[in-house]
Amino acid sequence: MRLPYVANPPPARTRQDAEIIERIQQRRAPRGLQPLDLALLHSPPLADGWNSFLGAVRTKTNLAADLRELAISRVAVCNRAWYEWKHHAPLAVEAGVSNEALETVKQEGELAEVEKPAELNDRQWAVLLYTDEMTRNVQIRDKTFARLESLFDDREVVEITGTVAAYNCVSRFLVALDGKAPGLTTHVANWFIF
Repeated sequence: MRLPYVANPPPARTRQDAEIIERIQQRRAPRGLQPLDLALLHSPPLADGWNSFLGAVRTKTNLAADLRELAISRVAVCNRAWYEWKHHAPLAVEAGVSNEALETVKQEGELAEVEKPAELNDRQWAVLLYTDEMTRNVQIRDKTFARLESLFDDREVVEITGTVAAYNCVSRFLVALDGKAPGLTTHVANWFIF
């Protein structure tokens, strides 16, 4: 990390900082604070907002776990955010995504140029195409959106979009501040750790 992590347990300069730290610890329990938290806690208000927003994305949406983790894992590949991949690819497997399906997620090129693999159902494939376009291009082709909209209701579309947006934020934060990652490797297969 290009910045030092705050101490663990983090020092609380004010009562509000102590409350923020406690909220983050509660969300992370029983694992404890993560390196990402220890970087964010340089700015307790930012860490608090992050914790609330990402907590909602991770635990309060109606989005199926396989879809959420496929989207997050694809964002990680597109942005070369290996910390994110290392934590979410195993969660995709836990949610029922096969290792063969993850091979598609790991592809470095645009998924729109690939035929839908048999290991992915239509909903999973639509989420991956949408995630790929949203992450790489920001703007979504009408054809891609129509596919997504035909398979999901409005709430699900919002939750998929919010998940992809949130994890683009996470990956950009991690990649910008992690000075070591580019020197270690740029090939996602080396980070395929379970």
